[in-house]
Amino acid sequence: MKLMETGTLKIFSDISANDDAWKLLRDGVAPHLIIGPTKPAASALAQSASDPALADADIAFGQPDAAGVLNAPRLRWLQISSAGYTRYDTAEFRRAAAARRLAVTNSSAVYAEPCAEHVVAFMLAHARRLPVALQTRCANGSAAWLQLRSTSTRLRDQNVVILGFGAIAMRLVEMLRPFGMKFVALRRRPRGNEGIEIITEERLPQALAKADHVVNLLPDNRDSTHFISAARFAAMKKGAVFYNIGRGATVDQDALLGALRSGPLEAAWLDVTDPEPLPPGHPLLSAPNCFITPHTAGGHRNESETLVQHFLDNFRRFLGGAPFRDRIM
Repeated sequence: MKLMETGTLKIFSDISANDDAWKLLRDGVAPHLIIGPTKPAASALAQSASDPALADADIAFGQPDAAGVLNAPRLRWLQISSAGYTRYDTAEFRRAAAARRLAVTNSSAVYAEPCAEHVVAFMLAHARRLPVALQTRCANGSAAWLQLRSTSTRLRDQNVVILGFGAIAMRLVEMLRPFGMKFVALRRRPRGNEGIEIITEERLPQALAKADHVVNLLPDNRDSTHFISAARFAAMKKGAVFYNIGRGATVDQDALLGALRSGPLEAAWLDVTDPEPLPPGHPLLSAPNCFITPHTAGGHRNESETLVQHFLDNFRRFLGGAPFRDRIM
């Protein structure tokens, strides 16, 4: 084919990155060419319109329009610049990608570490009562001091249920193992290499009834909308703590509010909500046992450069015919 004869690849990228990251990308693919979008998207999660430049691309890196990807005649590989891939996770897109042998990868390896660290930070902040302790001035031996000490807990021997088991969950389990915690995970397609007990949806109520911590890492797709429902909150152990690092749409937030007000939840720690940010006056914002960070779990210093390095690693694999990292289709 002509592409192989010329040896020159055109790589469409609409990533939002700093100048250093763009230079790293251009230098890393040289002598192949980077082509940019007509109108860059505002963020990695923003839906962009199909870009005409995709029609000339052999590779795409970023968050291009799903229909535009499938209509790009030359495209052979798409790397998504996020761990989530909601807009591409449809039966129609998967069928079309398989039919034309389009390889699709994501950037889970980039975000697994910071997202897992964010969950650990949430857990430790809750166990050590940091929100209250950081706002409390009390004398040693006072009633407030004794209350803080007596209500602080340890993570050792506590039970964790993880909803969704991918790169973030694997790294989270590695980080929490030294605390002596016990793990169970729900996974749509078990692979046998998880290293912890994997359960089916039928067994989830029994697992939730024993969980001290429930960590939601589910992606947003047709099957996961409001997966964490009123019934599933009701199945949770009294005093359980709920964490959401996945997607806001996977949680029935009215049911979450009820579980925080009336039980069984002791607290919720959220990095994602629906919508983002929550509008002023939303009841979750004033719930004293709900703590929200603004979808920053994956963020880290030099994030753009890390994202580009991950793409370049896969680019070298593409050129050499080696298996991709983080292949999802």
